[in-house]
Amino acid sequence: MDYFAFLCSCLLPLALAVEETLMDTKWATSELAWTSHPETGWEEVSGYDEAMNPIRTYQVCNVRELNQNNWLRSGFIMRQSVHRVYVEIKFTVRDCNSIPNIPGSCKETFNLFYYEADSDSATAMSPFWMENPYVKVDTIAPDESFSRLESGRVNTKVRSFGPLSKNGFYLAFQDLGACMSLISVRVFYKKCPTTIASFAMFPETVTGAEATSLVIAPGTCIPNALEVSVPLKLYCNGDGEWMVPVGACTCAAGFEAAAKDTQCLACSPGNFKSRQGDGLCIPCPPNSRTTSNAATICSCRSGYYRADSDQPEMACSTVPSPPRNVISNVNETSVVLEWSEPQDSGGRDDLLYNIICKKCGTERGICTRCDDNVEISPRHLGLTEKRVYVSNLQAHTRYSFEIQAVNGVSSKSPHPPPFAAVNITTNQAAPSAVPTVHLMGATASTMSLSWIPPEKPNGIILDYEIKYHEKGHPEAIAHTVTSQHSSFRVEGLKTGTTYMIQVRARTVAGYGKYSNPQDFSTNLQDDPAKNIQEQLPLIVGSATAGLVFIIAVVVIILVCFRKQRNGSESEYTEKLQQYITPGMKVYIDPFTYEDPNEAVREFAKEIDISCVKIEEVIGAGEFGEVCRGRLKLPGRREIIVAIKTLKAGYTERQRRDFLSEASIMGQFDHPNIIHLEGVVTKSRPVMIVTEFMENGALDSFLRLNDGQFTVIQLVGMLRGIAAGMKYLSDMNYVHRDLAARNILVNSNLVCKVSDFGLSRFLEDDTTDPTYTSSLGGKIPIRWTAPEAIAYRKFTSASDVWSYGIVMWEVMSYGERPYWDMSNQDVINAVEQDYRLPPPMDCPTALHQLMLDCWVKDRNLRPKFAQIVNTLDKLIRNAASLKVISNVHSGVSQPLLDRCVPDYTTFTTVGDWLDAIKMSRYKDNFLNAGFASFDLVAQMTAEDLLRIGVTLAGHQKKILSSIQDMRLQMNQTLPVQV
Repeated sequence: MDYFAFLCSCLLPLALAVEETLMDTKWATSELAWTSHPETGWEEVSGYDEAMNPIRTYQVCNVRELNQNNWLRSGFIMRQSVHRVYVEIKFTVRDCNSIPNIPGSCKETFNLFYYEADSDSATAMSPFWMENPYVKVDTIAPDESFSRLESGRVNTKVRSFGPLSKNGFYLAFQDLGACMSLISVRVFYKKCPTTIASFAMFPETVTGAEATSLVIAPGTCIPNALEVSVPLKLYCNGDGEWMVPVGACTCAAGFEAAAKDTQCLACSPGNFKSRQGDGLCIPCPPNSRTTSNAATICSCRSGYYRADSDQPEMACSTVPSPPRNVISNVNETSVVLEWSEPQDSGGRDDLLYNIICKKCGTERGICTRCDDNVEISPRHLGLTEKRVYVSNLQAHTRYSFEIQAVNGVSSKSPHPPPFAAVNITTNQAAPSAVPTVHLMGATASTMSLSWIPPEKPNGIILDYEIKYHEKGHPEAIAHTVTSQHSSFRVEGLKTGTTYMIQVRARTVAGYGKYSNPQDFSTNLQDDPAKNIQEQLPLIVGSATAGLVFIIAVVVIILVCFRKQRNGSESEYTEKLQQYITPGMKVYIDPFTYEDPNEAVREFAKEIDISCVKIEEVIGAGEFGEVCRGRLKLPGRREIIVAIKTLKAGYTERQRRDFLSEASIMGQFDHPNIIHLEGVVTKSRPVMIVTEFMENGALDSFLRLNDGQFTVIQLVGMLRGIAAGMKYLSDMNYVHRDLAARNILVNSNLVCKVSDFGLSRFLEDDTTDPTYTSSLGGKIPIRWTAPEAIAYRKFTSASDVWSYGIVMWEVMSYGERPYWDMSNQDVINAVEQDYRLPPPMDCPTALHQLMLDCWVKDRNLRPKFAQIVNTLDKLIRNAASLKVISNVHSGVSQPLLDRCVPDYTTFTTVGDWLDAIKMSRYKDNFLNAGFASFDLVAQMTAEDLLRIGVTLAGHQKKILSSIQDMRLQMNQTLPVQV
């Protein structure tokens, strides 16, 4: 089944054809005066049609003479820009058997021809009366012939021919020995009438040049309708019938379909339609109204609101009433608060509670917000439970707690949320446990002890109780002594004996908890030196310990300095020396900390889990999912954020590596570096919260918008990336994985460097083909400088090499560097001084800057500060960006582009589109009839636009391949001698 038959079997006509007549002899009122050859052949006579109307006819009947060749040519018929015409012939033919005594040359058929011309230039002898220059249409045979004794039976035949290209044409009829009469001849063409389908209007369209042609008619949406799919078009087939439309329109928001889907009428007052589509207008939901036509949303009545996530079809709601029946239960310095839900939830089911803690002073009525050390469990904001536990309050202090009821529209109300208040006064609490006990000295019968006071004394400490007994003798009676100071000498002990020691503090509220048991031993004999030492005040001992610490620090610095002189490349030593350089802020590697968690606490802000709301999973990272969500910190407006989560079942090493990105990111503050909002480490899952970049990764964003930006816009993106990298370079930070996939783009096209996840530490089982095994780990070969691949030498200069690759990615709209070459081929090509060629339409100045970044000697590559200055100059002098590069620019040998695909190796046009990565347009080419390479080779930019290739970058790519196809076709033509 051919393409046209297949299409017709799938589609049904929408409207019948319209016929326009070019010539009709039926209505002739005078002689037709057509040309006949020879003159003894066809003869014009007057006659009558089947309705007995007078008509002019031609007849011929020389059947008794042999070798008849009688021609009849019509007058000149203007084509009127149509490409295919139809001829309706009404005629009668005499049955040869009814004519007696005739030779065997009698015929019952005749031939139909046509001849094209730009003017009425035919004469009696020109063109020659023969096939070629005349073009034969068909041999016409009657359905019925007649005998002498019968009346003439009129036959009607319709034939078509084309394509026509000249201004007009002649019809010619050839008789080879028939007895016949031409009753009438009508010449006409077909066209598809103006129609409305799928809420779109399509203009009157003339049929194509072939009977199987499909002519595309572009459509326009009717008033108050909008496109829902493109391209919007309708096919007119060879019979003048419309086929089912491609693409569609629907009524806009505020309008509904009417008049059998041929109109879009506005919603009447009190009704609305929130979305474009086929739906009907509906009445306003409760607590809302509208007084205008074509409403897309109903406004809420006074005192009622909609949340940002509410759909327009939802009823407006209001804020809840205060919580009821608040109960408090005070236990020393903690309190349990419980309450009942509000009487009125405001018409919503997303009810939450907030707890506001206020500490009240001795003066009546003056209360301030509680300190951060007050703990409210499970949290103080966004509670779904109706119970909290508050601890770490101060003893004998008055507090006020406000329990707020909030729902999804509370933030819309100009008034503060309603709350229920409760006042409590804490009791006296016993002190917390003594943290630890130290042995300051011992003799054969004494021990000198010292301890740190409780972290939370909860009042004035009256004294301490020291409890001790011999270790290993549970039955031994424990002895207790008291001290009013945080030190004491226990006497009367056994020589060379180990004792279990515990200490607790006492206030007016009683004793606190004992410290953990600790083992200390007396000496085997008295040591006079130690006895003297025990007589020294404990403060002297503390001062000595401090002096020892200072000496240790000095020794460490001297050792590091010595290692530096011996040529050690210790990263920690380098970072230490950079850090102590006056006036310079440098990056500190979190892995130089003995406890990496300390780096997280120092550089990343801890966020309460109640402030974070995950809305949607948008991707997957190395350690877990990447989500879009919202962050609402106290005193700040709610913002949209990106959230990286650590997957369940993680190891301690995975947690450390995951949070190291936050430790790195938290040290940076630059408009072209992704901003860290904070981390969540005290709840599950562990999270890293950053600003949200609406357009995602740069490489996929460019591929999605191929050809849609000006050169200045692209250079502006590159300038932002370079500025961010200059900042990192100034801080002595080496990125190691700079690529377009690791650049994020916001809604204002601002590019920001991201991915500080230490990709250099990727595990060996990483399946991402971007990162390829090399000595010492996995690296992205296509983006990495030669010295970093060969010797693992990563510096800011290797980042500059990677930046050159990013420039190439940006100017090629996300093309993969080095295309389909293997990683080893890339390494070999770069080693042989081959470099990437300029992308299509790339300015010469930009490609030269790329080549500068790819200089083999890393010391000769530009610094990021120079790159920023160069891009600034190009932006200020836009004319310099109009000089387009070619493959021979620059000092380095350009890497040859992929081989031009040979179209003869492809079976179909679809295979060719796959090869040039334009497979998304297969249906466009097929539906428009471009199913052969001969037709494709003739396509122009207008043809591409007409079939739906609207992106400028894609047009250029396809046209470039078509040009290669034309060159290959010319090379395969035979040489003419």
